[in-house]
Amino acid sequence: MAGTAAGRTAPPRDQWPESPPHSADGKLFTDLVLTVFQLNGRLLDAAQQLAAAGDITAAWWQVLGGVPDEPRSVAEIGRIMGMSRQAVQRIADILVARGLAEYRPNPGHRRAKLLARTEAGNYALRRISFSQHPWTDAIGGQVGTERLESALQVLQELVELVEQHPPDT
Repeated sequence: MAGTAAGRTAPPRDQWPESPPHSADGKLFTDLVLTVFQLNGRLLDAAQQLAAAGDITAAWWQVLGGVPDEPRSVAEIGRIMGMSRQAVQRIADILVARGLAEYRPNPGHRRAKLLARTEAGNYALRRISFSQHPWTDAIGGQVGTERLESALQVLQELVELVEQHPPDT
């Protein structure tokens, strides 16, 4: 048997089961997912560069962005930003230690405190906006409002569908 990742073995290819059929829509969705992965990588690189203007990391920016107007729980930030609660908690603790955010009491839950941005956190985001706004304006202008609105609608629908229909494993 041929070796694979983590020391596992795979049977010879002639013993592999046939793949199930794949519809044209399924193939297109797969291509879209792969393109989203590619875009995600490029956006994470760009976010890291933009976040540097505020002397923070892209991950810190993501968590600070999850508390725009009102304090939120770590779990809420995780749901909004597509991050695990544990990842948000780790970053929130760093943000609090650095004075970019603070924990506040949660009237709805004694143990789950709320995270709020401090003025230093707001200022870091303001500094980022001087690079981020022109960059997003330029790209958005090239794509156009109508196409961006359509893409946003499709992506929001896909988020809901993927949440409603997790893959069978």
